[in-house]
Amino acid sequence: MKTRQVTLFSGQTFTVPQGIQRLDAPSTHGWQVRYQGTKFFADGSADGSGAARSLAAATRELLHRIATLPAPVVLKRGPSANKRSGLPAGISGPIVVQRGSSRVRSAVLSVLLPRFGGTPQLKSIYIGTENTYTQKKYRAALARAVLLRTEAVERYEAAATRERRRSASALRKQLRSAG
Repeated sequence: MKTRQVTLFSGQTFTVPQGIQRLDAPSTHGWQVRYQGTKFFADGSADGSGAARSLAAATRELLHRIATLPAPVVLKRGPSANKRSGLPAGISGPIVVQRGSSRVRSAVLSVLLPRFGGTPQLKSIYIGTENTYTQKKYRAALARAVLLRTEAVERYEAAATRERRRSASALRKQLRSAG
């Protein structure tokens, strides 16, 4: 898990994991967990003497949230406001394509399949040629495209959660060895 060094106004320096922010205002001093919601852990004093205690509590809360909640992902959940086709996010079409020197044109749906840690894959789902295209074939192709996209998003979210939990486990080990 990524960490950074934070130096308080009192001169104390802390190694802070990603997902925890320091809040220092005239009436507020503490650490805030920002992972699937927020939670504030006050220092208990304005001089920063409770900062280590509140950071430890915030870190425990962050690790608990990572262990029990799915990782937040930034994939689009719904179609763009400007999308006029009414198709779900990640699916476009029907698109008319013509392969090589063939004179036959066919219609396809284009599906963007996210892959965690890699580049997304673009998959074409065949509907039919100009002569064989029907609404029934379109609906079947759309159902297949939605299924492919849903499965890819589920795999992406599961991989993101596994990776986040793996990095949290490494942070846990690092904290045990330091303390």
